[in-house]
Amino acid sequence: MTTMDQTLIGLTPVAPQSPVLVSDTASSRLLAMMQEKELDGYALRVFVAGGGCSGMQYGMTFDDEMREGDFEFIANGLRILLDPISSQYLLGSSIDFVDSLMGGGFKIDNPNAVSSCGCGHSFRTAGGGDEDAAPAGGGGCGTCGA
Repeated sequence: MTTMDQTLIGLTPVAPQSPVLVSDTASSRLLAMMQEKELDGYALRVFVAGGGCSGMQYGMTFDDEMREGDFEFIANGLRILLDPISSQYLLGSSIDFVDSLMGGGFKIDNPNAVSSCGCGHSFRTAGGGDEDAAPAGGGGCGTCGA
């Protein structure tokens, strides 16, 4: 047995890390929503679009279509799709569901954001360039009044 073979004995292969982490609470809520709407075969698509108060905004939708270049992964039983451009902005982010006195909602914590608006739905990265992000679907974030 070679030295290389000896060092590999007993090691367990490690799965690649998901680009976005999803909390148990968020995935449970999303799976329940999908079941309620009878969305069998659908996944959660997480994306970044141009717009919002800070230049880029987060988006999530249910989607049953894989697109070229999509990254697909499973988090807590939830199938997630992420396009290659959005993945550049969302790498290392986490999605949680937060319940508060003002109501519940999904919250994205993005380590790539250097600033964000008060509601947390839009952000800016260090480069500040949102030129690659998907086109905006509207004006400001609405929550902040911008």
